[in-house]
Amino acid sequence: MSGKTVENKVERAANNKNVSLPMSRVKLIMKSSPDVSCINQDALFLTTKATELFVQHLALSSYNKGSGKQKNTLSYSDLADAAEETETFQFLTDILPKKILARDYLKSLEEMEEVDDN
Repeated sequence: MSGKTVENKVERAANNKNVSLPMSRVKLIMKSSPDVSCINQDALFLTTKATELFVQHLALSSYNKGSGKQKNTLSYSDLADAAEETETFQFLTDILPKKILARDYLKSLEEMEEVDDN
């Protein structure tokens, strides 16, 4: 599947008045906030559609910049890289951290302890 084909599918989905995400789940998430008491159906639809478009934008940006383009796949590391490297997705770095091997983490902890001891 070429990049243009993927972009055309995303554009068609954005113009579609239907939503793919379950609105009941979005409503449940919205109601979990103590600031929200009642949710208008129009606000629920717009929030659901905006969430859907955001996820599509994140996936498309990650796919275009990622290593899986040759294999036509999108991996977690592509999402984590996009979150770290793209300014608009920087707020996701806590949610999508880069994976690190345990031995690399332990090594960095030891290095940090050595610096603190000096």
